[in-house]
Amino acid sequence: MSSTMNTAWIATAQIEADPTVPVIWITRDFAATPAQLLRAHTDPELFVQWVGPEGTRTEISHWDARTGGSWRYVSTLGGQDFVFYGCFHQIRPDRIVQTFTYEGEPDGVALETARFEELAEGHTRLRVQSLVDSFEARDAWLRSGMETGVHDGYAKLDALLRAGLPAPAAGA
Repeated sequence: MSSTMNTAWIATAQIEADPTVPVIWITRDFAATPAQLLRAHTDPELFVQWVGPEGTRTEISHWDARTGGSWRYVSTLGGQDFVFYGCFHQIRPDRIVQTFTYEGEPDGVALETARFEELAEGHTRLRVQSLVDSFEARDAWLRSGMETGVHDGYAKLDALLRAGLPAPAAGA
């Protein structure tokens, strides 16, 4: 992946598989500031509103969004529960580094880095890098319906941001 920033607007998520390492790259632009995107990724009340495919209901089991914290949530779609968990390794204004595990495949831990790159006033490019332990695991993720979850989730996030994020909860 080039380190040169492409300045063309990316209105839908681009999902790419790196041919040399087992990485999935996701890139998407939002009409939001990096701080707004960071909050949408770390505030559990906002996160449950946009994560996953259309029709998904998500409930937080545990959420400690800080460097060294951890998280766990259950997403229900079509009457089936999907449980995910991980650790926040680092949360900074410009990025989140975390692990991501689907409970149905506990050996399939991904290391994810989400970067919030300010493009212009009020616009941010989100770049997510998910590193898994094998090309087989990466390709299984790509076949799993991940693309639908990414596109639907980011469309819901876009709508949430356009509507305006509510004021942070007291003590947040």
